[in-house]
Amino acid sequence: MSATSDPVNGAPAGTTIAERGLLRMVTCGSVDDGKSTLIGRLLYDSKQVLADQLAHIEETSERRGDGYVNLALLTDGLRAEREQGITIDVAYRSFVTPRRRFLLADAPGHIQYTRNMVTGASTADVAIVLVDARHGVIEQTRRHSAIAAILGTPHVVVAVNKMDLVEFSQARFEEISRDLEALAARLGIKDQVVVPIAALHGDNVVDRSDKMPWYTGPVLLEHLESVEVDGDHAAGARRFPVQWVIRPMSDEFHDYRGFAGQIAGGVWSPGDEVVVLPSGKRTTVASIDTLDGALASAHFPQSVTMRLADNVDVARGDMLADPAAPPLVARELEATICWMSERPVQPGARLAIKHTTRWARAILEEIVSVTDMDSLAEGPSTSELQLNDIARVRLRLSEPLLVDPYAESRATGAFILTDEATNDTVAAGMIIRASA
Repeated sequence: MSATSDPVNGAPAGTTIAERGLLRMVTCGSVDDGKSTLIGRLLYDSKQVLADQLAHIEETSERRGDGYVNLALLTDGLRAEREQGITIDVAYRSFVTPRRRFLLADAPGHIQYTRNMVTGASTADVAIVLVDARHGVIEQTRRHSAIAAILGTPHVVVAVNKMDLVEFSQARFEEISRDLEALAARLGIKDQVVVPIAALHGDNVVDRSDKMPWYTGPVLLEHLESVEVDGDHAAGARRFPVQWVIRPMSDEFHDYRGFAGQIAGGVWSPGDEVVVLPSGKRTTVASIDTLDGALASAHFPQSVTMRLADNVDVARGDMLADPAAPPLVARELEATICWMSERPVQPGARLAIKHTTRWARAILEEIVSVTDMDSLAEGPSTSELQLNDIARVRLRLSEPLLVDPYAESRATGAFILTDEATNDTVAAGMIIRASA
């Protein structure tokens, strides 16, 4: 190891945890696959549980007669909230290891909560899909893997749990791995890793298990700490939706004019040529500012303020983009949507659409097809969409939006639909193609 590296984790000396990057994860799986236990084990074995929390869990476990420290109780507070009628779409948990920061979205496992899994996976870098080693690949495995594929989640980790209940069988793990490999190929998942675990006892979660010597791959946390996401963030053409125009009125900064927002694609540097859309005006980036000072470069998902070399007209909802690879100026969209409302929707419905920082009105012109989550095939069109339906639709817009296909950009290829009367979010969408 070089003298300039960190002896704990091999990162460059002086590198902070924040600089090593945030990994966004979503956990999903069927109701009884052990998701709560896995989350509890991750938190406990990575030393994220406080002493008073552990004492409470031990006391509760003993009172319930569990016979062991039930780490799944770390999430029981949320379950109790649901029982009291409080709606929690996705529960978020954060924790830190010496190598990385993590934000974990805990999505419910019931079939009727498909929309919740979509919410949690929409911004995830990694989807952790749990599979019960006794049951293998089931409908929920296919459903959640399909949603991860539709949402373009860059990395999928399948945790084959409860290996202790199949006597840590290598043959059983390899059988399930073959089924998962076939499913990934069918769905077009490019990066899938399969790890055998027993979350109840901590085997291969944080520490390597001596009960599965035949498994030589990384344990779950080791893999999560090493997943490379910077390449995912920097990929694609430069995109910067303008969220706010900053014009301080003080005498000291009366010449300052900046445009704040979150980078949606590409790597940005001072001197880059940009086109302002929809006006089409061209200029260059003068500086990229943050509260901590100016940056030499920035990429998704950093929030920054762009200053431009020329005094061109830019407003909230406009987009700064690469002139050599501009987004599509679209009046019609073909998209995959997940319908999230308990009220069905029919063709002809008028909705509001929010894409990056821009709003418009939209008409649902056609339901092209509905995905059969059992066969994963696109079924025939229906007269309406029901809660949790995933469908291909056509939308007509009241004004142009600056979009990319979702396959090219998760940030500028996604949108939400809302009910104009109630302002409720009723659908999440991924753009397949667009036309003027």
